[in-house]
Amino acid sequence: MKNEFEWIRSIAQEEYSHSGVVTGIGDDAAVIREEEGFDTVLAVDTMVEGIHFTKETMPLEAVGHKALAVNVSDLAAMGAVPLYYMVSIAVPKTGWDQEETGRIYDGMKKLAARYPMDLIGGDTVSKKETLVLSVTVVGRVEKNRQLLRGRAEAGDVLFLTGPVGFSARGLDRLLREGRAAWDEKDAYIQAHQYPEPHVRYGRVFAESGARIAANDVSDGIGHEGREIAEASGTDVTIDWEALPFVERFKEFEEREEWLLHGGEDFCLIGAASPDVFAELQRVLKKENLPLYKIGTVDAGSGNVWLRRADGERKLLQSGGYTHF
Repeated sequence: MKNEFEWIRSIAQEEYSHSGVVTGIGDDAAVIREEEGFDTVLAVDTMVEGIHFTKETMPLEAVGHKALAVNVSDLAAMGAVPLYYMVSIAVPKTGWDQEETGRIYDGMKKLAARYPMDLIGGDTVSKKETLVLSVTVVGRVEKNRQLLRGRAEAGDVLFLTGPVGFSARGLDRLLREGRAAWDEKDAYIQAHQYPEPHVRYGRVFAESGARIAANDVSDGIGHEGREIAEASGTDVTIDWEALPFVERFKEFEEREEWLLHGGEDFCLIGAASPDVFAELQRVLKKENLPLYKIGTVDAGSGNVWLRRADGERKLLQSGGYTHF
């Protein structure tokens, strides 16, 4: 059993990928030196055992992967390059051991290495029950190139960078079957356990310099679409039949809930003018990255509409996960 300081040394990086790290783990606080011409982007998210995961629904490495991925997804939605992360973990005195906690960090480290990101600090405490994992990420984006929800305008194309509903469908099976459902070849299980942040999309959007609104799909496209509509003073209309892979869900009664409100898919939903959208599609196609038109942005006051193939429209009520 390692003491606290041995534990901290065991999770610290031996060397940093970014020269901007002046002081990382090992002092009272981290110090980073930013480059001129960039804005710093920060995000934080928390996962709580029993709310966001259990040992039956998530491998421990997946807990770490997802805890970092959901934050990196926020950076992607701003068009930012991921650089650094900090981890605060509250570990129950019973039911968890250092080997298990180490596997959570292994999941984070494996994902971080792909960008790369440097672990530059955090905190470790104990508590009575339920593990709590909080991750803070730091990224950067070129000045005045950040993607904001309030930039949508009437006449824009509403788009997605990937499919939705996969994570919700995977979670449904995990809640029913537990560990028996763990399957590295099941796209729905993998979408829930190991979501992939769409960083490259965000960078293409930011590098274009065009007016683009964006949001990451953490709480469902109904919810995220409403955030764009409210921030920009517009309405958005989602075309049901245009949703990627919608035909895979036709046999399920829960299809509308999963696709519109399920969330945790962590692709990006956004809006851009038709000309900009066409150019983005052209650029992304060179990298074999699809971009899906799923609807339109119209004059309005913050509403989200669902349109069927026959033209019928209905107003979507608030949905998606909420803590309050």
